[in-house]
Formats: sequence, C-alpha cells, structure tokens
Amino acid sequence: MDAPVAENLEALPTNDRRWKVLIVLCVAVFAINVDTTIVNVALPSLSKELGTSTSGLQWVVDAYNLAFAALVLAAGSLSDRFGRKGALMCGLIIFGAATTAGAFGTTTGQLIVARVAMGIGAAIIFPNTLSILTNVFHDRAERAKAIGIWGATTGIAVAFGPIIGGWLLEHFWWGSIFLAMAPAAAVALVLVAIIVPPSRDPSAPKLDVPGLMLSTVAMGLLIYTIIEAPDWGWGSTSTVAGFAGSAAALVAFVLWERRVAEPMLDVELFKNLRFSAGSGAISVAFFALFGFIFLITTYFQLMHGYTPFATGVRLLPVAFGMGLASGLGPTLAVKVGNKLVVGAGLGFLAGFLVWLSTASAATSYLETVGQMLMGSVAIGLATAPATEAIMGVIPRSKAGVGAAVNDANRLFGGTLGVAIIGSVFVSIYVHAITTSRAAAVIPSSLLAQSKASVSAALIGAHRLKASDPSAAGLLSLATRHAFFDGFRVSCLVAAGVAFVGALFVFGFLPAYPTQSADEELAELVRTQRVEAHEAN
Repeated sequence: MDAPVAENLEALPTNDRRWKVLIVLCVAVFAINVDTTIVNVALPSLSKELGTSTSGLQWVVDAYNLAFAALVLAAGSLSDRFGRKGALMCGLIIFGAATTAGAFGTTTGQLIVARVAMGIGAAIIFPNTLSILTNVFHDRAERAKAIGIWGATTGIAVAFGPIIGGWLLEHFWWGSIFLAMAPAAAVALVLVAIIVPPSRDPSAPKLDVPGLMLSTVAMGLLIYTIIEAPDWGWGSTSTVAGFAGSAAALVAFVLWERRVAEPMLDVELFKNLRFSAGSGAISVAFFALFGFIFLITTYFQLMHGYTPFATGVRLLPVAFGMGLASGLGPTLAVKVGNKLVVGAGLGFLAGFLVWLSTASAATSYLETVGQMLMGSVAIGLATAPATEAIMGVIPRSKAGVGAAVNDANRLFGGTLGVAIIGSVFVSIYVHAITTSRAAAVIPSSLLAQSKASVSAALIGAHRLKASDPSAAGLLSLATRHAFFDGFRVSCLVAAGVAFVGALFVFGFLPAYPTQSADEELAELVRTQRVEAHEAN
C-alpha cells in the first residue's frame, strides 16, 4: 500500500526527479494511446486471416473502449484509496499480459476477450498517470507544463498508431501490432517501480461500493448504447432504452453520492465551472478529433488509394500540431487565462472543420496538411488547458477519480464522435447512392453491396467494368459523389458542435482559478524546503 499524501509532501521528488517521473508516465500514456488507433489498420488483415465478420471487427475495436469506459471511474477512485503507484503497476501488468495474449489469439472471440482485458488495464493506467503527475507537480506553472507534455504525448500517440500499425503489418503478421505494445508496457513497469513515488488519499475513506457499481453501469451502458446505436437506429426502442437506462443509473449515482458520507466522487465539483466547463470542452474536442480521424483515414485510403502505412505517414502533421499546441497551451493559459485559450481552440476547430468540408478528390495533399495542422493545433489548445483547469480544481488527495473524470470525458466524446459522425456519413452516403442514376442500371445485389460500404461500391464498379463499362462508370462516379456528400455534411455537423462548445467555454469557463487549500499546502512545503536548505 502506498504512503499517504501527507507523508509524501515531506518527501516530494527533487526538481530533476519530478521530470524523470513525468517521462516515465509519458511512456505508459504513449503505449495505451497508441493502442486506441493502431488496431484499426489491422482490421482487413483480421478479416482475411481469422475470418472475422464485420460485426466481429467492430467489437475488436469497441471491446477495448467499452471496458475502459465502464471501469475508469471505479479504477480512479480505488487507486486514490489503495495507492496510485501500485495501481499503475497493476494496470501495466494487466495491459502487457493481455496485449501479448491478443497477439497469439487464433479466433475472433479470443482476440475480443484480450481487448477487454487490455481495456481494463488501460482504465487503471490512464487516470493514474495524470493523478500521479498532479501529486508530483504542485506549482501551477510547473503543473501546466507537465500536463502539456502529458497531453502532447497523448495526441502524438493517437496519431502515431496508424503509422506504427501500418509499418508492422507491412513487415510482420497481424499479431505484431499487439505484441509490439508488450515491451513498452514492460519498460514502463520497471521504470515506475524505480522512479515513481507512492501516493494515495491520506483519509483512506471507506469503499463506496454502490457508487463504484452505479458508475460502472452508467458509463458502460452509455458507451455500449452509443456504439450500437448506428446499427439499432438512433430512434429505435433498444437505443432509447439504453440511453434511459444509463441516465437512470447516472441519476441514481448522483443521488447516492450526495447522500453518502464518503463518496467516491464529490458531485458538487460540477458546480465549479472550471471543472464542468473544462469537462465539456474536452468532450467536444474529442468528439471532433475522433470524427475527423474516421473521415480522413477513409478519404486517404478510398479517394486517393493510399495504403494503411502511407495513410498513417500522411497523418504526421496531426501528431506535430497536437504535440506543439498541447505543450504550449497550458503554459499560455496560465498567462492569459483558460477561457481565451480553450475557447479559441474550439473556435479554430470549428473553422478547420468548415475548411475540411470543402475537400474533394482534386484537393492537394499540401492543402490537406494545412487543414490538419490547423485542426490539430486547435485540439491541442483546447484539450490540454482544459485538463489543467479540471485537475486544478480537484483536491490532490482525490486526483485519481478526478483524472478518471477527465479520461471519461475523452472517451465519451470520442466514442460519440465516431458514432454520430459515422451515422451522419452513412445516412447521407446511402441516400445519395440510392437516388443516383447508377442505382437504376446496376444489379440489385451490387446496389445492396454499394450501400453497405464505399469500398464495396468501388470494388463492384471495378469488377463491372468488364461486362458493362457504362454502368461501371456511373457507379464509380456516384460512389465518389456520395462519399463527398456524406463527408461534407459530417464535417459541418462536427463544426457546429465545436462552435457551440466554443460559445459555451467563452460564456462559462472562468479564466483563472482561485488558490486552493492544496496550493497553499504546496507553498508551505516549498517554503519549508528552502528554509531547510538554507539551514544546511
């Protein structure tokens, strides 16, 4: 069990060691965030090698997110009580073992189970990296820099996932994308054991079992419903029941947390606008980010014919932009205020998405680079300072559950972004194909395939060329027009969400924090250190 925070404050790491701790935390963050996108490039290989169905492929991706979402709040709360360093090491062990097992799976079912276990490990790892960071860096300016580097690592990892995955698939078998994560987890585990200091909530509150269960049900059911809603239909009975059930569990969670003497999450925190508005900003930014990644990877591969690796390489500007802006954003927010930086970031994000909506098959890659740089810088400016605002509100003793709320916002926004942007795209695309001239001249079976996916339509047009060149040409043209119809509307929907988010931030997010009791205590500890140094 880790030592209480009160003891740790007297033995905080030296300045040099604090930054070493940050590097270790970033290694862990990089591994689990690469995993969120690396698997996507392997889906065609999984379909071929394991005979995985379309629904099976969806669950290879979504099983990770579902397990992560369901358990992240509970994991953050438990780590506050039992110790963050020990929890982080436990999460790395689970993640490393699961990703190794996934690499050698022989069936889709085995791989999905491995992905669930990887999600459990990630749910333990991710909030603990941020909560440990918060407990190591007490000065707001230093903490802002550290959160900026942490956020930059997250963004870079998400963008590097397809690059790493594409390279591995071109040189090794599909399991290499999972096996490659194991050494990173092992290195992080050793470094955490050696360098990271222990910390936990010194009050050691009683376990809030009902709170843990209700949060797990609420988040798990919500994310599950969002994942399945595009297939069920957003207005279907199953979707409505899923959202109603998650809302009921959330209401029950809030009522219980307000009643219990030692809650896992102080829901009164949401009355603090730095916490609630910061949370909303992160959800909006990740809604746009994951929606953008869904659209741009499809655009590169199907409209320009790039391979998965080539697509990943062309996404490098996203990693560069997010890394730069995430590193600078929190420091800038300390100087000019979170409101201006986060609000401007979301505003630029809306502008980027409007610009992206003008893309066509003739758009040069140089213009796309400009678009990606604008969008990634905007996301970095919005998310890293918003995270700094959230963690500045949370008492250091509750940093684990506070970090879990931050992570839940990211996952909720990203999952919702893929689901809604994907649904908008598919509905516009299918309508355009159905009403096109090609629909009247191609076989009904080919029309059904074409409505099912863009790639199936293009493959069908290529095969039809030998027997009916005219119909093939019509289908190819209709598919491209339908794709860009869906692409344009999806971008504009995401832009609207980002614009509303910017207005919300400008209206409600306070520019600066008030000094908290934790900051006063940290200042006292720093003063004591200086006095002790001078005495020696």
